[in-house]
Amino acid sequence: MSKDLLRIGQLAKEVNSTTRTIDYYTSQGLLHPIKRSESNYRLYHRDSIPRFQRIEWLKKEKYSLEDIKTFLDQWDNIQCNSEIGDKIVKLEQHMRQLEKELKEIKPFVENLKPSQAKNVYKVLTSRSAACIEAIMLLLERGPMM
Repeated sequence: MSKDLLRIGQLAKEVNSTTRTIDYYTSQGLLHPIKRSESNYRLYHRDSIPRFQRIEWLKKEKYSLEDIKTFLDQWDNIQCNSEIGDKIVKLEQHMRQLEKELKEIKPFVENLKPSQAKNVYKVLTSRSAACIEAIMLLLERGPMM
């Protein structure tokens, strides 16, 4: 078996979840096994790991599974165009970095005067909004043919 292929139990272990969750996401069309092994195990590509993480993040953000499926389908279409896919990956990394930095400065911001906090909030939200807008534009545009 290839190093890039994982059985359902291996995938569950890699993403710190259960085989039941992987099975449910598969039944809902959110995860896709590549093929079956000779022993009839479903085999998933390693690319399923970031896809699973994306599902969990979207669930945490209170998206329905139907909305998540729509988003993932759009994501799959975008992935066909590597340039757009690379830009989205960079935007995701940037968003994670912003989240990390926000956690680091949160204690500082909580101790600011209301007017100071308002100014910090304006700066942070405008940058986050710009990232979100860029992602939305890329998703709406879809792959360039």
